[in-house]
Amino acid sequence: MIEIAITAFVTLFVIIDPIGLTPIFVALTPDMNRAQRSRIAVRAVVIAFFILCAFAFFGEALLGAIGISMPAFRISGGVLLFLIAVEMLFEKRNPRRSTQADDPEPEHDPSVFPLALPLLAGPGAMATMVLLMGQLEDDLTAQIAVVGVMGAVLLITLGLFQISGLMERLMGRTGVNVVTRILGVLLAALSVQFILDGLRASGLGGA
Repeated sequence: MIEIAITAFVTLFVIIDPIGLTPIFVALTPDMNRAQRSRIAVRAVVIAFFILCAFAFFGEALLGAIGISMPAFRISGGVLLFLIAVEMLFEKRNPRRSTQADDPEPEHDPSVFPLALPLLAGPGAMATMVLLMGQLEDDLTAQIAVVGVMGAVLLITLGLFQISGLMERLMGRTGVNVVTRILGVLLAALSVQFILDGLRASGLGGA
């Protein structure tokens, strides 16, 4: 059981990448106060948890029932992620940022997209949950342990999101702008990788 939990934790931690997502969270929540960021972080993590739970127990059946393959899901996630990367690179969200700092519920809420989906509960994390649970289909206790480990990784992510304001203060506005552009480039590359992986898995991308 301990070996299963360790394997699940390492795999999910690498795929979800809480450390790498924290600066992206900062970039996606510019000019927001601590309370706004806290609400968005909690909302994103809770939504991601339920999405991953759904895929853990019903993933293959759910996608199969509506005729969607994991490669197709990965490609669509890559396209959506690329659109966010373009916004980060060219500051297309500036007009709606100017007033959101004083809004109790800012108009731009990235908690569902792209934070919960596809950054936290992305195709990789979904596929991992499906595979892990499939290997343990006859062991309910081990399956519950895997879900618990997934929840622990998301709690670590939430903790890092909650201290993201400190990171922003240390970097300053110029630093945040620079990091936002760099992350935009990396996010664009990640989105293209999602698309290429999906094409390769579908057999359309060659060997």
